[in-house]
Amino acid sequence: MDSDAPTSVCPYCDGPMRVTTMRCDGCEVDISAAFPMFRVGNLPAEHQRFIEMFVLAGGNLKTMAEQTGVSYPTVRNRLDKVIAALRDEIAKTRKVKGTILDAVDRGKMDADEAGKIIKRI
Repeated sequence: MDSDAPTSVCPYCDGPMRVTTMRCDGCEVDISAAFPMFRVGNLPAEHQRFIEMFVLAGGNLKTMAEQTGVSYPTVRNRLDKVIAALRDEIAKTRKVKGTILDAVDRGKMDADEAGKIIKRI
């Protein structure tokens, strides 16, 4: 990761960082608020780099293996670790009490509403 890239960990105490100011370079307007951090931004830097490489390789693990000179199983194993870390990060911010299909089965949501939610995901 670049030395000037944002981080989600304090370089002094290793505590979590929050985004509180955004700036427009065009008109130099600053906006201060408690901006939510992206979950991917909370992952370790090596996981973030893997995600970047994965996207740039078009999501093709075979291409990533060729570009990095490691075996396909190694790349696949690394992807599994990134997925697990991202799931852990999501679990920190979201409590799931069932699935969309559970809500439909229990009559708490109709199929059209469930379809709209699934399309937004």
